Amino acid sequence: MIEQIPESKFDDKRTQVIDDLVSRNVFKVDGRQLYELSLYELLKEHTDESLES
Repeated sequence: MIEQIPESKFDDKRTQVIDDLVSRNVFKVDGRQLYELSLYELLKEHTDESLES
């Protein structure tokens, strides 16, 4: 049986931000996939998208 490693709060937040950006049809930032970006870059893009709405 494979034991699931619990996600850290950092990983959980990163996943939430990526999910929210994908729901807004944002899949790439500056030509890079979302999973390639740091949490800081994701939060910056998330904030910018929120301000535009």
